Amino acid sequence: MAKLKKMKYVIYLLIYPFLWCISILPFPILYLFSDFVYLILYRTIGYRKKTVRENLRLALPHLSKKERLIIEKKFYSHLCDMFLEMIKTMSISKEEICKRYVFKNFDLYQELEKQDKSIAIMCAHYASYEWVVSMNYYTNFKGYGIYKKIKNPYFDKLVHSIRSKYNAALITTKEAIPTIANNYRNKILSTYGFASDQSPKENVTNHFSKFMGIEVPVYTGAEMLSKKYNMNVIFLKTKKVKRGYYEATMEILSENAKEVPNYEITDQFLRLVEQQIYEAPEYYLWTHKRWKHKK
Repeated sequence: MAKLKKMKYVIYLLIYPFLWCISILPFPILYLFSDFVYLILYRTIGYRKKTVRENLRLALPHLSKKERLIIEKKFYSHLCDMFLEMIKTMSISKEEICKRYVFKNFDLYQELEKQDKSIAIMCAHYASYEWVVSMNYYTNFKGYGIYKKIKNPYFDKLVHSIRSKYNAALITTKEAIPTIANNYRNKILSTYGFASDQSPKENVTNHFSKFMGIEVPVYTGAEMLSKKYNMNVIFLKTKKVKRGYYEATMEILSENAKEVPNYEITDQFLRLVEQQIYEAPEYYLWTHKRWKHKK
């Protein structure tokens, strides 16, 4: 165990300087580098290409093979951009990120804060879900992002350190319920971010719904926690305006989650994600096996 931990630390020490050097690149050079990474990732390695093609075939059967191939190439280009933008978060200034990730109707969120209820934000793995963290520059509530813990503890600590710049805390899926429950008991008003569009295990879900026309198991945690702890629920939609620039809009899913029939909020969220994907499918995260448990 000690040897494995030491190996992980050595890997971190070797990779961290490279990541830092990437993070301080000016954006024009960063995107030139992204074009190079695209050639390696897509043309040479073919990273998860089989998964991406199968997902596109399942989700967009109305398109021709040629049309899906165009989306595939655009997706890989965007994937490389997003990965490098994530690294850029290490050193990007407040002014720069706020210029590049703009909230169009933030007054909607501010009105909800006045209700003295915590807020659940549901979003998809679409466009730039990494830069959503800049939202904490504008909020009064403390922000929490729920994520899957990184196996290398040193990189996990690095991600926590980056998020702390934005007054955001990361909590693992196992920590989510205890944290939300504790904040509720102590009347600590907070905002919780849920990326609820990926695939749960069949044995840990009790709800199936159609997503892109295919019946699959879905995460319902955001809805159920909102009901139990009396939270307002928002859908956050991100639009890629052009390379390196995004706009986010918000839509209220519920201001009284307890009164909404079970799974209605989750299903409504999925319909909005579908709409987002149909508008510009190249910005969805197609590398995950979203439909692996389809009925």
